[in-house]
Parts: sequence; structure tokens; C-alpha cells
Amino acid sequence: MPKTTAGPAAARRSAKAKLPEVPAPATSDVRRARKIDRVLAETYPDADIELDFDDPFQLLVVTVLSAQTTDRRVNSVRPALFGRFPDARALAEADRADVEEIIKPTGFFRAKSERIIALATALVDRFGGEVPPRMDDLTTLPGVGRKTANVVLGNGFGIPGFPVDTHVQRVGRRLGLLDAAALKDPVRAEMVLDRLIAKKDWTMASQRLIWHGRRCCHAAKPACGACSIARWCPSFGEGPTDPEVAAKLLRTEGRA
Repeated sequence: MPKTTAGPAAARRSAKAKLPEVPAPATSDVRRARKIDRVLAETYPDADIELDFDDPFQLLVVTVLSAQTTDRRVNSVRPALFGRFPDARALAEADRADVEEIIKPTGFFRAKSERIIALATALVDRFGGEVPPRMDDLTTLPGVGRKTANVVLGNGFGIPGFPVDTHVQRVGRRLGLLDAAALKDPVRAEMVLDRLIAKKDWTMASQRLIWHGRRCCHAAKPACGACSIARWCPSFGEGPTDPEVAAKLLRTEGRA
């Protein structure tokens, strides 16, 4: 009997089955998390995704390209990439060498070229070239995990999602929002944060944590003395606490 391969429907069922269950947080933890988010909203009123895009297809592709590079580099190649390959069908039919040449500044360009061409091909074959506005469909696409899917849902379709990247994990750890188990598993971290923050705020709460991680709560030396949410942070003191010293560590822009 020939061996069968699981299709997209089976992949969707499998993805659902693997979602970890997390306990309901204490009311005090929910209140603290939401207070932190409100203060971050005041601190970063202009917080928004730092990748440029014109539509969900572009957003999906640039999010995949943003792995292990900066948003600025991805933004720099975007006009040429989509000027040449404006939609999923054009990218699916692209010569890989042409794509590689355009996206070379983003690093790992050979693997990324293969990935986004495969992604475009899957969109054409399975979804008529359109980006599906559903988590269970997005995560069946090549190279698309829950983080990328949440970025696309939240910023491309206005559907709440909580993308968890290294900034969200780091800031979440320092704030005591994420425990050791969540830090080992970004999907578990997403489930924990989903329970702490109101669903309508998921996308922007994630973006604010990312901005805070890029501008203040740096990996090597956080600017503790200049942090707007220091009073709620159990890790206060990991970086300089003197306001003048800490202020010099602040960035007005992230690593875009």
C-alpha cells in the first residue's frame, strides 16, 4: 500500500492538538500585567510594526525575511523585491537566482529565497494566491510558525494575535510574566500572555514589549534607571539604576 502524506487539514488538526494548556493566572498577576501594558502604551504612543508592507502578502514575506536580520535591511530590499514580484504567483514562478540577488543584504539569502518561493507556491496551490486570515491555515505554509502567523493576523488583518519573539521573552522574563517553562517554549509563552492581556490588546501589547526591549530593556545592559515600568519589575537592578547613566542607554529607535 502506498505511503500517504498528511495534507493541510491534518496539519491544522495536529497544530491544534499541540497547543499547551496553561493554568489561569491569579487576578493580581492579570492586574499587574495590564497596568504594565497601559504604562508602556503611554511610553510608546507611536508603537507599531517596524517592517514596511502594503498588503498581507508582503507582510508575510517580509516577516519570513526578517529572521536573523534587522527590519531596516528587510525594508531596504522590499521595494525591489515586490517591484519585480508583486504577488504570490509572480514570486512562485521566480528564478531563484534573481530572488537571491535582491534579498542578499538580509543574510542567509539562499535559504530565505528557497523558503519564500516555496511559501508563494503553497499560497498559489492551496489558497488561490491569497494569504488566508486564519492561524490554522497560515501555519501549514512553509516556514510559517505561530509567531509569523500572529504578526500577519494582527497587523495584516486586524485579528488579535500575540507574536512572541526574543524581545517579548526577555522583557516577559524580567517582569516575571513568563516562567522557566514558558521561556523554553514560545508557544507556551504566547498562551500565558494571552491569559494575562485582554484579547483586543494582544497585537499592540506584543508590539509595545518589542519596542521596550529594543529601546530600553536591552539584552546586555537594560536601562533600569530610566525605565517607565521599573516599579513593577522584579529584575530592577540588572542594569544601571542611576537615572543619568541609564538615560544614556536609551535608544530613540529600535534595531529596525
